[in-house]
Amino acid sequence: MNAMKTDRPILLVEDNADDEALTLRAFSKNNVANSVVVARDGVEALDYLFGTGVHAGRDTQIMPAVVLLDLKLPRIDGLEVLRRIRADRRTALLPVVILTTSKEQQDIYEAYSLGANSYIRKPVDFERFIFAVGQLGLYWLSLNEPLDGDIH
Repeated sequence: MNAMKTDRPILLVEDNADDEALTLRAFSKNNVANSVVVARDGVEALDYLFGTGVHAGRDTQIMPAVVLLDLKLPRIDGLEVLRRIRADRRTALLPVVILTTSKEQQDIYEAYSLGANSYIRKPVDFERFIFAVGQLGLYWLSLNEPLDGDIH
């Protein structure tokens, strides 16, 4: 399989070190060549997207190709991160995939209500996890047609 790449990074918002390592391994195994920025809580994710806090001065013209967002996060949870992404004109149309262990119908409903593009439960089985993340990379980095530029 050829390497999948855009010049935009993937933003992985994940506080579980094991799930972070599995996701990065899955990208590598599936030839996803994009850089991956990891935010370990909701505050760090928002700082990255909006160029504030620890990411002050970051070029916010370069947005992620896709945001992989866990729901159960410290400081600011994933649903609130999604709410703030959709509320800001600069990030309102960013592709956001919820990647979580939550099976709660309320979480699924709320994520889609807030504008999530997709909701994926993390498979517990390692091989299935690798496959699922590989498919995510293939779709969002190779098949999906991104919106480029600013629409006023």
